[in-house]
Amino acid sequence: MDLENLKQYMLAKPATRLDFPFGADVSVFKVKGKMFALLGARHGEDFINLKCDPEEAVALRDVFSNVTAGYHMDKKHWISVYFREDASATPQGEIERLIDNSFLLVVSKMTKKDQQSILLHI
Repeated sequence: MDLENLKQYMLAKPATRLDFPFGADVSVFKVKGKMFALLGARHGEDFINLKCDPEEAVALRDVFSNVTAGYHMDKKHWISVYFREDASATPQGEIERLIDNSFLLVVSKMTKKDQQSILLHI
């Protein structure tokens, strides 16, 4: 997984900013100040935390060996996707879909005015 391309993919989303509230080695992506993704490393493995529908999160953990409950997050609403190179790892296209879903889940909880200002640019 090319982390730099993944960062650029997230930063291309409307009203998105990169922040480092947990230190220089943890990248937090926010839309209008609300986190939708976190890139970090644990035990030498890069991972991304994403907001996820609880039912979909369970299904993803059943299908992909590199998807777990969100590390240091609400385990019901967040997942961690570890960037492993094995046969059952999550493909890049699926990770991008999960990023899109996380972004939209966060936006869906915003005011109608903020939602409209963001969704006009998608």
